[in-house]
Amino acid sequence: MFSTMECQKAQFFVTILVILFGVSSSKNVCNPACKAKESFNCDDPLTFNRTSFPKNFTFGAATSAYQIEGAAHRALNGWDSFTHRYPEKVPDRSSGDLACDSFDLYKVRGDLYKEDVKLLKRMKVQAYRLSIAWSRILPKGRLIGGIDENGIKYYNNLINELKANGIEPYVTIFHWDVPQTLEDEYGGFLSRRIVEDYKNYAELLFQRFGDRVKFWITLNQPYSLASKGYGDVSYPPGRCTGCEFGGNSGTEPYVVAHNQLLAHAKTVALYRKRYQVFGSIGLWKISKDNALLSLSHKSATPTPNPPNLFPNHMVGPRLPKFTPQESKLVNGSLDFLGLNYYVTQYATNAPPSTKPSVITDQRVTLGYYRNGVPIGVQAPSYVYYPPGFRQILNYIKNKYGNPLTCITENGIGDLDMGNLTLSNALADNG
Repeated sequence: MFSTMECQKAQFFVTILVILFGVSSSKNVCNPACKAKESFNCDDPLTFNRTSFPKNFTFGAATSAYQIEGAAHRALNGWDSFTHRYPEKVPDRSSGDLACDSFDLYKVRGDLYKEDVKLLKRMKVQAYRLSIAWSRILPKGRLIGGIDENGIKYYNNLINELKANGIEPYVTIFHWDVPQTLEDEYGGFLSRRIVEDYKNYAELLFQRFGDRVKFWITLNQPYSLASKGYGDVSYPPGRCTGCEFGGNSGTEPYVVAHNQLLAHAKTVALYRKRYQVFGSIGLWKISKDNALLSLSHKSATPTPNPPNLFPNHMVGPRLPKFTPQESKLVNGSLDFLGLNYYVTQYATNAPPSTKPSVITDQRVTLGYYRNGVPIGVQAPSYVYYPPGFRQILNYIKNKYGNPLTCITENGIGDLDMGNLTLSNALADNG
């Protein structure tokens, strides 16, 4: 199941991403059995590293720009506006205004990012996934508005430091942070105008960083932006049927998904034509469905090489149509498939809704419990079911011809317990 970065398409190559702002842990961390059976010391997170996995396993870590950089020295994006307007949408009412303040500290200290890379190297990390903040590179969202060379310099320094320490950068071009100027000008991904602006932005990244970046990710979880930003209002821009600022939960999510796919496909075509030498480019998909529920074939995200762009059961009057040329462009527009896995849920049939919505269109009710019994281990934010991880990988392998698949996120979320000592924080009793 595991292979090296140079693996053939018929094999999986896997990158486990330990989210740096919420390090994953297993249920039996720091118990006597763990210490007796494992070669690493469970009390020290820096001994949980590359050597804990097989030799042909790629061990990595990941962040996203909005979640670590802070808002200093960049133009506003959709998350800035959303969290200021609806602070209650985030459980602890936090925002990315400060986050880890990594960019502002970089401006003050100049070399603080090197300390982060040192920590990654101590963990023997082989890959680091970062995202570029669109509005830090292009304050107006478009090339015509000018390039912020300070932003370019910041990412150049980080990429160079990673490479110097033997850590491969995986760069996410877009991680949900649409420049607010483009939201204001034409509605962001509701407009096809963003396809060209996104492609131009991506090309700038290829030109400035492509000589060192071998792995590019066009979009992070396109389903999440479409459904949560335009369906259930938990993400920006916060549009839905009956919402304060308008929207249509039965049509807009599909328009946004449509335009994301076009932006992805046209960017991939550009990359392959002008910039791809030894690099590869793919799309990050969150596993919304899974093998346990036998629902994976109903995914709204196109498969790596689908016979038709959308399954027949999805084709209808509310779904935007691709031209034959666009369908050809989207089909096969992945060198690898990125998979984010966190949870598995039970699904039961739901009756048709009289109010069309991207949520009710699924005709299922999802939940973690069946007959009062949870599917897995209860944690503060979710119920976790580790076997689902293997099941979804096997489903992709068997259903879609074993495409090259990279596990791009996996972990658990936990509560901020304040001033716990490191040893107490690592004593996971959940």
